[in-house]
Amino acid sequence: MSFSVKPVLTGERAVLRPFTEDDVPVMARILADPEVLRLTGSPTEEFGPERLRAWYGSRNDRTDRLDLGVVDRASGELVGETVLNEWDEANRSCCFRILIGPGGQDRGLGTEAVRLTVGHAFERLGLHRVSLYVFTHNPRARRAYEKAGFVAEGVERQTLWQDGEWIDSVRMSILAPEWAAHRGYPDGDPDCDREHPDRYRVSSTAL
Repeated sequence: MSFSVKPVLTGERAVLRPFTEDDVPVMARILADPEVLRLTGSPTEEFGPERLRAWYGSRNDRTDRLDLGVVDRASGELVGETVLNEWDEANRSCCFRILIGPGGQDRGLGTEAVRLTVGHAFERLGLHRVSLYVFTHNPRARRAYEKAGFVAEGVERQTLWQDGEWIDSVRMSILAPEWAAHRGYPDGDPDCDREHPDRYRVSSTAL
């Protein structure tokens, strides 16, 4: 298991790849989007260019986490990021989060990016458990997680104060045996071709 290897994960709609310096202005625009800030519960203060440059410039050097940019294969544009962090080596677990900007929404890119990242966590990194939190005012994100096989474990009450009200968050997780059973398609895939049983395995190239 090594988070020091930064892969390129390729799907039908999205490519996940390590960040470059050129990605900073794009991520700055995504992180400034009001709806992105609302649904992720991120602070509303602006992320300055120097702070973002230092952050994304150091992602590829981290050996305790994996940060990848999400690229729309159709347009070649960076539309968000996916992260495995808070690694618990002894218990082979980590947390997951994803952020998709307005330019990448409603086309299945987020769901595919979830499957690619989680598949890498289990099939390449050998993790046993991947968990996340999703706010209850973001049902679209929760549905994407459920489609990839995440299971709700419980509700943490009133974890976010936003726009004059408290928002709950839902704890979700997926385990290695569950992934092995359905590989990110717990409800089955209507487009699955029986002649290509490895179609949904992670395709990765390490950098």
